[in-house]
Amino acid sequence: MAERRKQASPTLFAAAGLERDAPRPLAEKLRPRTLAEVVGQDHILGPDGALTRMLDTRTLGSLILWGPPGTGKTTVARLLADATELHFEQISAVFSGVADLKKVFDAARARRETGTGTLLFVDEVHRFNKAQQDSFLPVMEDGTVVLVGATTENPSFELNAALLSRARVLVFNSLDPDDIEKLFSRAEAIEGRKLPLDAEARAVLVRMADGDGRAALTLAEEVWRAARADEVFGAVQLQEVLQRRAPIYDKSADGHYNLISALHKAVRGSDPDAALYYLARMLDAGEDPLFLARRVVRMAVEDIGLADPQALIIANAAKDAYDFLGSPEGELALAQAVIYVATAPKSNAGYKAFGAAMRAAKEHGSLLPPRHILNAPTKLMREEGYGAGYEYDHDTPEGFSGQDYFPEAMGRRTFYDPPERGFEREIRKRLDYWAKLRAARKA
Repeated sequence: MAERRKQASPTLFAAAGLERDAPRPLAEKLRPRTLAEVVGQDHILGPDGALTRMLDTRTLGSLILWGPPGTGKTTVARLLADATELHFEQISAVFSGVADLKKVFDAARARRETGTGTLLFVDEVHRFNKAQQDSFLPVMEDGTVVLVGATTENPSFELNAALLSRARVLVFNSLDPDDIEKLFSRAEAIEGRKLPLDAEARAVLVRMADGDGRAALTLAEEVWRAARADEVFGAVQLQEVLQRRAPIYDKSADGHYNLISALHKAVRGSDPDAALYYLARMLDAGEDPLFLARRVVRMAVEDIGLADPQALIIANAAKDAYDFLGSPEGELALAQAVIYVATAPKSNAGYKAFGAAMRAAKEHGSLLPPRHILNAPTKLMREEGYGAGYEYDHDTPEGFSGQDYFPEAMGRRTFYDPPERGFEREIRKRLDYWAKLRAARKA
């Protein structure tokens, strides 16, 4: 009898128009079933969006989906497979190796022989090394798979040029407050109850989500679990119940730009204490540590440059250390880099020199280099004087020929003017020495 009841139950639920559903996370319940239900990515999924246009033609090329967590990359990949009638295959670069890839590729080839294509979704694609990334190239080229990779890292830095040349990069944006509100409204509709929050607490919960749709729905679940009957949380009580602080500022608003500006100027002003304070404020507010690491690298090249060549090395090492250690251990590496760049000798000579060179390049971009420094691989070019008169610097006693390298119509220019600070003091001595040699040779 019990067995008959077990068998009959699904039918009874279906007859009643109900689904018998094991408990599922709210984010899974609300996973969009169509591309139109995806929130926050109208620039690629709206009427004139890149993906919309692609799907209008019923064709899909390989893609790299780049954006923060919780913005819909995995969901969109699944829905693209449905929309183009491709078999959906998912792997994670964190857990997969060459042997796993070979199995996936072999299965895709067998599938293609039956007339079914494969959309291969690779999560965390930037985690694959160069050899693993190269293994995708043949199966992308021959159509065995349509690759859709997801990454939170800048593809320009993390993916091979060969892979990028065969895929289109689509940028996913963090969800804005209106998008998060839309998710909360959908959650309330599916749960059949309102979030037990006053207006201020609801705004705080939106900020806590920090543009991450999955995090927003997880937070909503936590609120419902924590609330007693007829209890409504205020902003302070909400933070106590969830044991987390609301971000101090909205990363898309003025607070973000004000604090990163303060950090940069404190470094430029050689004040490590103030720089550490603003770094700590931004980390405490939930700023992306890798964004901060990139800004420190920028400080190293813009405000220190060759006054201390180690600054760029240390800033890059801090970025790699954070990427390896994660939070919170990796935050100390960022702090160490900030102290280093703040206390390093300062110079913007390289920054100014590059700007001046770019302006000159735009003004004189059509001029040919002087013929004596051009190669002459053919007889005709040698007869035209290419390479004639060139002096090999290593053959001179000082290792310096003093020749002119600028286009003749342009004449010599000075872009780089290093100050008497830090390592650039030594560079200044070299430049002055070479200037004397150049003048002596022309005398």
